[in-house]
Amino acid sequence: MKSPRADIASRADLDVLLRRFYTAAFADPLIGPYFTQIAGTDLEVHLPRITDFWERALFRTAEYRRNAFAPHAALHTARPLTAAHFGRWVQLWHATVDGLHRGPNADRAKAQGERIALAMLRRLEGRDATTEGEGATGFIPLAAVELRGAA
Repeated sequence: MKSPRADIASRADLDVLLRRFYTAAFADPLIGPYFTQIAGTDLEVHLPRITDFWERALFRTAEYRRNAFAPHAALHTARPLTAAHFGRWVQLWHATVDGLHRGPNADRAKAQGERIALAMLRRLEGRDATTEGEGATGFIPLAAVELRGAA
C-alpha cells in the first residue's frame, strides 16, 4: 500500500523538493537550456538562495533580500522567455510538488508558483499577459491543467 504524502513542513522538505524540481528543469528540453547553457546555473550555489525564497514564501522563516526578477530579465534579454517557458515551469513545479507532498503548504506552493510565473511573464512582456481571450499567450498549457485535475 502506498503511504500518504505529507505536507511541506520544513526547510529539509524544501531542499528535497527543489533538488528534484531542478533536476527535472535542467533536463527539460524547453527550459533546461536557460539554466544550463544561458545562465550556467550551479545548483549547489543556487539551491540555498531559492530555498530561502520558498522558505520565506511558505513559512516566513527565512531571509530573502534578493531581486528575483533581475536574473529572469537578464535571461530574457539573452533569449526571450515566453508563455510556453513559464507554462512548462509551472507544469514541472506542479508535478514535482504533487509527486512528493499533499496538504495546505503544497497547495500554497503550487498557487504561489503560478502567481510568480504569471507576474514574471507580465513584467518581461511589458504588458498584461493573459491566459485567455484576444492576445492570449497560452500561459498554462493543457498538460498543466490536466495535472491540476489529476491531483
